[in-house]
Amino acid sequence: MYIVHVHVHVKPNLIDSFIAATRENAGKSTGEPGIARFDVIQQADDPTRFVLLEVYLSPEDAGLHKETEHYNHWRDIAEPMMTEPRTRVVYKNIFPGDIGYSSQLGD
Repeated sequence: MYIVHVHVHVKPNLIDSFIAATRENAGKSTGEPGIARFDVIQQADDPTRFVLLEVYLSPEDAGLHKETEHYNHWRDIAEPMMTEPRTRVVYKNIFPGDIGYSSQLGD
């Protein structure tokens, strides 16, 4: 698995717009064959901060995601909503095993 946490800080007056755009992107992303999971979470004590938790079957699938029309549309409309450039951290899976992430893997 190739796991990415994307950290986003949104302008306070654009939280609802960011959520709407990001839900649309996440919904379309979960239909991609290389994505096992795509979560959008909002920080409880600071609603301007979000994490996109993206789980890909491989690093190549993450690259393919960035070529999709829905990702590029999201990027173009979401970036101006951010107070600073988003950051990302890549992780490797420890527990549960990869099989726990996706029905594509036979769960």
